[in-house]
Amino acid sequence: MDSKLKARSRAALALAVTSATLLTGCGSGSSAPAAKDDGQPLEVWARAGTDASTTYAALFKEFTAKTGIPVNFQGVPDLDQQLQTRAASKKLPDIVINDSAALGNYTSQGYLQKLDKSAVDGGDKISDSLWNEAVGQDGATYGVPFSRQTMVTMIRKDWREKLGLPVPKTQEDLAALATAFATQDPDGNGQADTFGMTVPGSTERGYLGWWASSYLWQDGGAYLKDNGNGKYTASAASSESQKGVTWIKQQFCTPGNTQPGALTAATSAASPFFQTGKTGIILTGPYNFSSFDTALGKDRYEVIETPKGSVDNTVLAEGENIYVTATNGKKDQTKQVIDYLVSADGQKAGMTAGKQPIVRVPVNSDVDAAAVYNDPRWTVVQDALKNSSKSFPSAINFVPIKQAAAESLNKIFSDCAADNVASGLKDLDSAITNELTSQNAKS
Repeated sequence: MDSKLKARSRAALALAVTSATLLTGCGSGSSAPAAKDDGQPLEVWARAGTDASTTYAALFKEFTAKTGIPVNFQGVPDLDQQLQTRAASKKLPDIVINDSAALGNYTSQGYLQKLDKSAVDGGDKISDSLWNEAVGQDGATYGVPFSRQTMVTMIRKDWREKLGLPVPKTQEDLAALATAFATQDPDGNGQADTFGMTVPGSTERGYLGWWASSYLWQDGGAYLKDNGNGKYTASAASSESQKGVTWIKQQFCTPGNTQPGALTAATSAASPFFQTGKTGIILTGPYNFSSFDTALGKDRYEVIETPKGSVDNTVLAEGENIYVTATNGKKDQTKQVIDYLVSADGQKAGMTAGKQPIVRVPVNSDVDAAAVYNDPRWTVVQDALKNSSKSFPSAINFVPIKQAAAESLNKIFSDCAADNVASGLKDLDSAITNELTSQNAKS
């Protein structure tokens, strides 16, 4: 753990000691004094840009109309940085809606209260597997599932059909299609200006480690082995992981199979290649449907079941949880907000109330995404989430592990001439082991 992270952890610990493990209307017992209601409207933050913020605003407007409870909502793109600032002042926002994978980081810094899932109205409509993703290393529940999604493969259907190629079923098919898109002029303009896959290969925020995880899993590999009880061992150097990484490296090292500058591209720089007709394949989330529909047209690309590796077609699943912070003393208002957000009405509002869905696949089992959106592509997403998806561990702080993976993989893929997959993944295993040890999460 570097000195800056240690300093942040000490600051967070001071916050946790000051506020202790506090209660809400859906909290578990504690002998520590609860934070007091400051009399201000409930303050809710979410990691959200402009379009998503309009949906949150509309959702909370509906909530206030139903309950009379005012909500001060803020969409905060740099959420974690701003939380650090508020933690230093010992006054966090009352509720935070953010990635389920943030749970381990937030609990380690003392940001969150424990919750009693049985006290959430409608909690029985949320699957046990989703509730399990809200459990910390100590076995307590620290979040309420709000939205889920999974990666899906999107392909330029018009390009594929122009070249007379089938829908890819395997990784080998996918690689061949990428090469065809790069070499056979699928847009018909007579220029060599198209490429295969859109890849966010940057180390920024661990993007490459995030994107590559699906392909590792498809060949039976993984960054970690979950040994239960909040303990893990590194597994990046396994033969299965080496197979997956070798396939990915082949894509980077086959001219045109990935877009120019892929190894320095964050998602914001990579996605426009697909959106503007420069690449023909992208592995991404359904949150891009609306922008791709506008830029390309729904009829020009297809959403397919992700092609299989040597083992299966597992893809990364993600989502957002509702977190109650350690300084929240507004028990009753907080419970009502949570109950509304996971209700059928709240979930549907999160899908349709604004410019961009903030609920992608609903966590409430009574709500069907494909029916609400009236879009069969969401059936592909829901089926993948149910049948062939996997999430990063949420009980531990996975952020530094994802970052280590991105840096190691970027180094491996940057040198096409080197036989460096096995040695690079061995180094990654060492980095992951050190991180697990620092978190007391190593078996």
